[in-house]
Amino acid sequence: MNDTLAIPGLTDDEQRTVSRLYTQLKEKELRNLLRSSYYDGKRAIRQLTPVVPPVYYSLGIVLGWTAKAVDALLRRCTLETIEWPGGDLESLGYTELVDNNHLRPTVKGGQVNSLLHGVSWIINTVGGEGEPKSLIHTKDALSGTGTWNARARRLEDFLSITSLDDDGNPNGVALYLPGLVVECWKDGVWQVSRSAHVWGIPVEPMGFKPWTRDFGASRISRPLMSLQDRATSAVVRLEGHMDVYSFPEMWMLGADSTIFKNPDGTPKADWRVMLGRIKGVPDDDEALPELARADVKQFPAQSPAPHLAALNAYAKLFARESGLPDSALAITDYSNPTSADAYAESREDLIAEAEGATDDWSLPIRRAVARGLAIQNGMKSVPPEWATMETRWRSPLFQSRAEAADAGTKQIASVPWLAETEVGLELIGMDGQQIRRALADKRKAAGGSLLDKLRAQSVPTQQVNDGNGDGTSQPDRPAE
Repeated sequence: MNDTLAIPGLTDDEQRTVSRLYTQLKEKELRNLLRSSYYDGKRAIRQLTPVVPPVYYSLGIVLGWTAKAVDALLRRCTLETIEWPGGDLESLGYTELVDNNHLRPTVKGGQVNSLLHGVSWIINTVGGEGEPKSLIHTKDALSGTGTWNARARRLEDFLSITSLDDDGNPNGVALYLPGLVVECWKDGVWQVSRSAHVWGIPVEPMGFKPWTRDFGASRISRPLMSLQDRATSAVVRLEGHMDVYSFPEMWMLGADSTIFKNPDGTPKADWRVMLGRIKGVPDDDEALPELARADVKQFPAQSPAPHLAALNAYAKLFARESGLPDSALAITDYSNPTSADAYAESREDLIAEAEGATDDWSLPIRRAVARGLAIQNGMKSVPPEWATMETRWRSPLFQSRAEAADAGTKQIASVPWLAETEVGLELIGMDGQQIRRALADKRKAAGGSLLDKLRAQSVPTQQVNDGNGDGTSQPDRPAE
């Protein structure tokens, strides 16, 4: 794998930009791969102590705590839709954009990569032949990087690795410059194509905690990685202990020190001595004959409780560091919440983290969707009035339907007219699909009622004519 990227056909300025960004990408690659390995459950620890046999480290024992820390936060950061108060998104083809780009899964993938590496990228492009008019996709920090202008709060350039060869070297890249996309691909030799556009740099960084660094910080922090390594080491020791703890230690009396040596006279490995079933105690030549031999024959097996206690302690430390409740990781000494308030309190840190993450992700997602709609409708810029578009996220506090309805009812009681609006239906816990169905049924019922009234009004009043043409009814006359 090469650490440099030279592409014939680029201008000198373009080549310098590509080289600088590719170097920046490679500098972050190892730490990003490390965090990916923790999340994917591929991080096996090295041998940390000579007491544990090497075979136990070769078992590939891993823990999924860091993945749980990422996924638990991710599940509380669910994008529901984009809203435009006072505007009509459907007239712009919003549903078409969402469906063509699988927008919700695409955004979810960007969120995962943002939590893993600190940042991911959401990119707008114009669709080619046979593709949707407007494309939205995401890149992780392993395949894309750029230069952040902290003063202007935007990217000055961006390099996207679009494909790799069998050796892991790039054979397809896209360089985004202001108003220009330079596409490069290698088909035997490098080929270069340039496309001008009016969208500046159509890339938005989705950073997690972007106030810590320009491109955010990983959810899998160094303390979390360290605690998982310590816990994995405890599991390795527990695994080794479980192979022997149920067997008592046997002692052979009258043996000398050669029992602790290899046939060639070299000392046995520490772990062989520690795990040996039989141990030798030589006679004391200077003691009285009746005291020369120690009368020790057996020691009871040792409990694995210390290893379990250590693992439980590491689990609680990890839970505190990641904002998870003890019940998510600990194996003993924890209690389940006894009420809804206790449940929310036990997850207060996680809920606050989710609210902060969605706040940070809202702006880049909103900008990408607005730009995508403008591209889809053949516009040359995003209209200023679209700045009022907003992201709507599912509440990070998991509530039952009864709780949501009760809370919403109390709010609507203060403002009764909300009951006839979509906002009011949201407050009582109805999702978007239920709201649309309810309003459609209401319109259908209202239309049927209006039709019945119109029909009733169109039926003429039956009149009784007395024959004199005045149109008035006369009382019945007695027969003559």
